[in-house]
Amino acid sequence: MNTLARSAKRVYVFLFVRKAFYSFHLLFYKLSMFGLGIRNHENEVVSGEKAFIRYLINRGKLSSGAILDIGANVGNYSIMLRNNKIRLPIYAFEPHPVAFRRLETAAAEYAFTAVPLGAGETRTTAAIYDYQGEGGSEHASMYKGVIEELHKGQAEAVAIELTTIDAFVAAHNISRIALLKIDTEGHELSVLKGAQECIRKGMAEAIQIEFNEMNVISRTFFKDIIDLLPGYDFYRLLPDGLKALGKYNTTGFEIFLFQNVVALKKETEGIRTAV
Repeated sequence: MNTLARSAKRVYVFLFVRKAFYSFHLLFYKLSMFGLGIRNHENEVVSGEKAFIRYLINRGKLSSGAILDIGANVGNYSIMLRNNKIRLPIYAFEPHPVAFRRLETAAAEYAFTAVPLGAGETRTTAAIYDYQGEGGSEHASMYKGVIEELHKGQAEAVAIELTTIDAFVAAHNISRIALLKIDTEGHELSVLKGAQECIRKGMAEAIQIEFNEMNVISRTFFKDIIDLLPGYDFYRLLPDGLKALGKYNTTGFEIFLFQNVVALKKETEGIRTAV
């Protein structure tokens, strides 16, 4: 902080850092989150996903390879890709049996492959938690606290099977992952740990990660994700394109609210915004 900035801060603190202005500051703090691409989840336009897909199309990033949609739930993301005329093979992973039945129906209609598995660090059996008696919600998580602590519901455990991205890719002879999308309600780090061979080989062109308050429950910092992806630069999705996040700093990265962050291989590091 230079001299001018320090002086400006002293004046601002003297005038405005008062209990009377606290609610005002909190309101504008929350409003600024929207401007940073945080908490914008209403649809694929405001979330920045539509602009991101346009970016990938315009740069020929979706001309070959496969797309892996991890945590697909009922298939909305895969459907969005098909509606944007993406014709690559799509593998949509959903381990919860109730959600998977709806995913299968969507897969048949929109010509993608529904996979009745979750993804993680190892191939194993596990439990996924959802609202008791209302299985198949988009909040289903590997962490019981997501349902009971964050959403104040009664959790019900369902037995599921997990694979790894590395194992799945090898079994299906996939040589390039055009897009790896991960939305697993706090389980994103484990999914990436199970894809380390693919990442090491540079097979994943783009990785989209939803990061939010569920990562508090899973005890995952964004720095943990960055450390697994040393060959990537990070961008936040905005309605009009991608915004480079630059060098890691806690203020810009460790925000535990809904956001879509994209990791792109470093050969695209010159790109700063999407068209």
